[in-house]
Amino acid sequence: MASRAAALILLGLICFEFAAAQIPVDCCLSITEKRLPSKNLVSYTIQEAGKGCDISATVFLNRRNMKLCAAHPEGNAWVKQVIKTLEKRRGEQQ
Repeated sequence: MASRAAALILLGLICFEFAAAQIPVDCCLSITEKRLPSKNLVSYTIQEAGKGCDISATVFLNRRNMKLCAAHPEGNAWVKQVIKTLEKRRGEQQ
């Protein structure tokens, strides 16, 4: 009886780990080098390569709830400026 319970627990853990590994991640597959106007953007997130995604990118969300993939802010002045603008805007709203 105890061995059956242990086997069921082990099977449950294996299934849980398998299911957790299969959670899809919404990643940018390519990026635009085109500058995006900050007036149409409302927020951003940073996507790092190797953390479930193939490439590093900045994911901007626009007013229509569309995700726009741009270059990673490291080494990209215009992306840093847009992020700075969004942060400033966020601070003013609070």
